[in-house]
This record gives sequence, C-alpha cells and structure tokens, in this order.
Amino acid sequence: MDALDAQWKALVKQLKKLEVDTRKARGDARVRLKKLDKQARTMIERALREAEPRMRQAMKEASRIGRSLRAGMEAGASAYRASIRKRKK
Repeated sequence: MDALDAQWKALVKQLKKLEVDTRKARGDARVRLKKLDKQARTMIERALREAEPRMRQAMKEASRIGRSLRAGMEAGASAYRASIRKRKK
C-alpha cells in the first residue's frame, strides 16, 4: 500500500508541475500572439498608407485617359459624319 501511495503522490506532483508548465506555455503563447498581431497590423497599416496615394493618382490618371479617349472617339465620329455629309452633296 505504501508503494501505491508513493506512486500516487509522485503522479500528483507530476500533474501539478504539468499544470504550471501548461499555464506558462499558454501565457508565453498569448504574449507571442499579441506581438505578432501587433506587427501584422502595423505592417498592413504602413502598406495601406504607402499605397493609398499611389492608388489615388492611378485612378486620376485612368479617368483622365478615359476622358481623352471618349473625346477622341467623339471627335472622330463627328469628323466621319461631316465627311459623309460632304460626299452626299
């Protein structure tokens, strides 16, 4: 019976040590996760701050090109219509 009690006490001691180790590991993991989350947020915010002005500039240029393309198409169409009228007369 003494041998079983000794084994039981050894198992309880090991279990308590494992509990402490798991709490410490969980705490370390939580800290590491918070740090990684903060780093990821910082990188994303920085990338957005850098990309936004360039994206706005690209949108302005695209709209400018679109306007000039439409104006060129309208001018070409009106010139074509004018040339047809001249030929018919």
